[in-house]
Amino acid sequence: MSFPTRRLRRLRVSEKMRELARQTTVTPKDLICPVFVQEDLKTRVKVKSMTEIERLPLEDVNDEVGAISDLGIPAIMLFGIPSQKDASGTSAFDKNGIVQKAISQIRGSFDDRIVIMADVCLCQFTSTGHCGIIHGNKIDNDASLNTLTKIAVSQAKAGVDTVSPSAMMDGQVAAIRKALDDEGFVDVSIMSHSAKHRSNFYSPFRDAAECAPKFGDRKTYQVPYTNDRESMMEVESDISEGADIVMIKPALSYLDLIAKTRREFNIPVAAYSVSGEYALVKAASQLGLVDERGVTEEILHSIKRAGADMIVTYFAKSASSAFLQES
Repeated sequence: MSFPTRRLRRLRVSEKMRELARQTTVTPKDLICPVFVQEDLKTRVKVKSMTEIERLPLEDVNDEVGAISDLGIPAIMLFGIPSQKDASGTSAFDKNGIVQKAISQIRGSFDDRIVIMADVCLCQFTSTGHCGIIHGNKIDNDASLNTLTKIAVSQAKAGVDTVSPSAMMDGQVAAIRKALDDEGFVDVSIMSHSAKHRSNFYSPFRDAAECAPKFGDRKTYQVPYTNDRESMMEVESDISEGADIVMIKPALSYLDLIAKTRREFNIPVAAYSVSGEYALVKAASQLGLVDERGVTEEILHSIKRAGADMIVTYFAKSASSAFLQES
C-alpha cells in the first residue's frame, strides 16, 4: 500500500497554521461603502429591497460617514436622489445639488480622513431614468458627455476626491479628464465603471436610487454579459482615455473578468458587488438557508482572490464590524 508523500492537509491542521498559509486577506481597508443621500428628506428611509440600507437626509450624512470611518473603511461612494428631475438631469450638476452639498459637508467635517467618491451618471436625475440624454427616444452619446463633464466638475468644486462615471457613454473618461484638467482639478482621480454589464442584479439599487428607466432598457449602452472580449475593450479604452482605476460590475458573476483585467492591465482594479448580490444573501439568510456572515466573507474573499484591489459593497459596514471584532 502506497501513501502520499505530499500531504497538503499539513498546512490545515490548526488555526495558526492556516493563518500562516493564508493567501488572500480582506480587511476594511479594501472596502468602499455606498451612501445614499436624498434631497428634502427629514428622516432616514429604509430601502425595502435592501435590508439595513437606508436613504439619508443631508443632516444624517456626517453621522453615517463617521460610523463608516470608525470601522476602518477608507472610502465612500455617494449616490444622490434629487427632489426634482427633468429630461436633462440639470440637478445633477447644480452647485447646490444634493450630492454637491453632501460632498462639501463631508469634506468640511472630515478633511482627508476619508476618500469621497461620487457616482457620475444621470439615471437618478433624469425624468426618463436613463443614464444619458434622450433625443428621439434614443441616447445621444455626445450630448450626454457634455452633461457628464458638468457633473464631474461640479463635484470636484465641492471637494470630491474621485469621480466615478457609470453612464457607459463612449468617450466619457476622456471628456471628464479634459474637463477636470481644464478647470485645474488635476488631482481628482477617475474610477470608471469600465465594464458595467447589462445585468439583472441591479434591481434593488434602482429601488434605492429611484432610477429605473421609464421606457425601454439599457442594452444599447451597458455591456452584454455574454461578451467578455467586448468588456476588455471597454477596460482598455478607459485606460487609454486616462482612467486611474477601472471597475468591473457586477462582481460575483464576473470573477473571470476581474481576473482577466488583473492579468492584462497594470492598473488598480475595483469590483462592485452590487445590490442584487447583497439582496440574495440577505434573503437567503432571513430564511435560515445560509450563514450570512460566512457567505459574505466567502464572497468578498473570492472577489479579492480574483484580483480586485478594492471592493464597493453594501456589506462594507457589517463585514468590517465582523473583521474588527476578530482583530
